[in-house]
Amino acid sequence: MEKIANDDIRIERINEKHDIRNFQSPEKELADFLAEDALDNQKNKISVTYLMFLKTGELVGYITLLNDRINLEGNLKDIFRGKGIMYHSLPALKIGRLCVDSRFLRKGIGTIMVAFAVKVAHSIFNEYAGCRFIVLDAKRNHENDPLHFYKKIGFELLKERKKGTIPMCLDLVNNIKFSA
Repeated sequence: MEKIANDDIRIERINEKHDIRNFQSPEKELADFLAEDALDNQKNKISVTYLMFLKTGELVGYITLLNDRINLEGNLKDIFRGKGIMYHSLPALKIGRLCVDSRFLRKGIGTIMVAFAVKVAHSIFNEYAGCRFIVLDAKRNHENDPLHFYKKIGFELLKERKKGTIPMCLDLVNNIKFSA
């Protein structure tokens, strides 16, 4: 299968009517989140999960978004102080979860989902509230390389860590690749 185009994807906010039983993830934790927690988190106003479908109706991935912030520390603090921004933190949209069905890996769906998150962040800023960054915590995974994927599409490391997740950010002001 070739790369999937943006026009081939339909995006819907998750609800009780969606059949997610056939979703296959290489990471059990991500499949479990979709099946067990996504709707509850949404009902409790913690996060919103969007499902990505092919025009055929096949579920190919999901992305979960929530509000967050970046604490301006170290080098980041100096950069923003140099621009006259004296705050201790700046608003961000967080990608809490991003998962592509294992049958559709490396078809461009992850890139489409990040572009969707950028579009949401721009609409938040343009219509409702401040939003300077998109942030996420990339997991170290030897099968798939999320760090390489996120770096390739413009994310930068916030902190280098040997264990656990690695915080990354995309500055929406300097973002060229996914600008709306």
